[in-house]
Amino acid sequence: MIEKEPDNVNLSTYLKSIRFTMDQTANTTGTNYAKDSLYVLILGALGVVYGDIGTSPLYAFRECFSESYGLQVCEANILGILSLFFWSLTLTISLKYLTFLLKADNNGEGGILALMALVVREMQDTKSKKKLYAITMLGIIGAALLYGDGIITPSISVLSAVEGLNVATKVFEPYIIYISIAILAVLFAVQRIGTSKIGAVFGPIIFLWFITIAAVGLMSIFNAPEVLYALNPVHAFEIFTRNQWHGFAVLGSVFLAVTGGEVLYADMGHFGKSPMRIGWFTLVLPALLLNYFGQGAYLLRRPNEVENLFYRLSPEFLHYPMVVLATLATIIASQAVISGAFSLGRQALQLGFFPRMRIIHTSSKEIGQVFMPAMNIALFTGTVVLILGFKNSGSLAGAYGIAVSGTMLITTVLAIIIARKVWPTRTYIMVSVAVLFLVIDASFFMACSMKIRAGGWLPVLIAALIYFMISTWMRYRSELGCKVEATSLPVGLFLKDLEMNKPFRPKGTAVFLTGNPTGIPRTLLHNFKHNQVVHEQVILMTVKTEDIPFVPDDRRTEVMELGGGMHRVLVKYGFSEDPNIPEALHDIREKGFKLDLNKITYILGRESLVIKPDSIFRRWRKKIFSFMSKNSYDASTFYGLPPGKVIEYGLQVEL
Repeated sequence: MIEKEPDNVNLSTYLKSIRFTMDQTANTTGTNYAKDSLYVLILGALGVVYGDIGTSPLYAFRECFSESYGLQVCEANILGILSLFFWSLTLTISLKYLTFLLKADNNGEGGILALMALVVREMQDTKSKKKLYAITMLGIIGAALLYGDGIITPSISVLSAVEGLNVATKVFEPYIIYISIAILAVLFAVQRIGTSKIGAVFGPIIFLWFITIAAVGLMSIFNAPEVLYALNPVHAFEIFTRNQWHGFAVLGSVFLAVTGGEVLYADMGHFGKSPMRIGWFTLVLPALLLNYFGQGAYLLRRPNEVENLFYRLSPEFLHYPMVVLATLATIIASQAVISGAFSLGRQALQLGFFPRMRIIHTSSKEIGQVFMPAMNIALFTGTVVLILGFKNSGSLAGAYGIAVSGTMLITTVLAIIIARKVWPTRTYIMVSVAVLFLVIDASFFMACSMKIRAGGWLPVLIAALIYFMISTWMRYRSELGCKVEATSLPVGLFLKDLEMNKPFRPKGTAVFLTGNPTGIPRTLLHNFKHNQVVHEQVILMTVKTEDIPFVPDDRRTEVMELGGGMHRVLVKYGFSEDPNIPEALHDIREKGFKLDLNKITYILGRESLVIKPDSIFRRWRKKIFSFMSKNSYDASTFYGLPPGKVIEYGLQVEL
């Protein structure tokens, strides 16, 4: 395995580099938004940012009257649930995310890890390493939880849309699962062609979706206008006093209406604050509220027709077109999560959180649009297993929400810390707002936690596995890096040995990739010891990931002469860039460095790990790390090296 970067960098330094954008790759039009009108920005935000939260009406309100909660379908409970929906969307999305959290940007980007990196940077002067460690752990846990729920989103969204076929006829009922899997199979199969192509019409479709659900909701409200009494927050409080424990438990389904909040915050860097706020307040929020209140009005008139409630709002002649539109909307919502998973995976690779994987760029214009085959297969497999296991969207709803609610709670905690450090706000105002958001998020999280036995254990298990893999990789890469660094030789001693022994110096240039920017890499020592040759020109190259998305060309490379025909080259890349060693060498030649690009040999090292005796758990964990190392993507391809000019040395390292 190639040492990509110094492996003894601590965790907080790694995490300081993160500018996570959950939907980095989901740029729907493939155009340069900086040159487009505000209208295009708003339309693009509709297709990416609000796809997830926009499809919640398919199942959120219906699930509140699930048999598991035991709530009677009566006027008081209907108004109470609607009041909870209204105030949850208002306080959580409108106030918390769009008013406050959009101000907590990390160089224009948002999301749980970007926020965490901002907190770590602001607290670098603290003497408590435990605090920094706790903050970095919160960030990683939050990201892992997002992945846990990310696998569920495509399953529940597409399944709930296709289930609408049951309203008109039961002919399709035996085939609902297979139709859903087929749709998802097509969705995952076309990921290779790129987000910009498959998402070119996402914005207009979601715009039509919101207009449609608002219209059918409004028509239903006209038939029972008394449903508007739910705007009074008293009805929300009465849910708890009237139903007590069951009233609190129903918050787990109310939360389904706000699950897209984290995606919204993460996409801030794509579209900017103004387009996202305008889109929410002028279209998305009114459409969602009209549809939810329309569903409530329908139940006031027909309390026994909770099943497939969303589709019952539409006139009979619009039923099948509504199923088609809902399916398209859920595919779009799923696309945002899938492409966001690719983005997160790519950044994790560049920052050293995961072993190398194959990355395919699907756009020559947008650097963030990538496709990761291994991750695509894993996501598709996970969604199929979920659909076959849970069989319907109602069962999946029990597994949905707990991971995102945990991430939202972590986001609130980090936002409070950054507010104390950065925002000049009066203490009593800050405390009041902090308590309000903490109470709301903690209530949602506790209510969702009650669904652990009903399926909520699944996203938690997925998140735990992801966290375990990340921590295992980082821990033993760091330990391995320390061992490799300890065996390196100081440059001065090597140059003296070179001068004394005078080995054969063949013409040409040898480029040694190393993660140690100070000593002589083991690959060079290995070559010198066993072959007794050192090339006429030697370049010790270290690749470093900076804490910015893109590194300017004038800062890309640094060259230092060591003597004896040897030079050290430091190549810097942003966390949203892919390393390309030949391009870096071309860059230093353009700056005046004498180099024949046709006479270069790239020499890499691949560690063969020898697991030494240890405790059962540590030995088992080391074997997992060894498996990840052996199955990482080919280093020469990852770094853009020409295959015919690469030599690899196998190096045994005891771990």
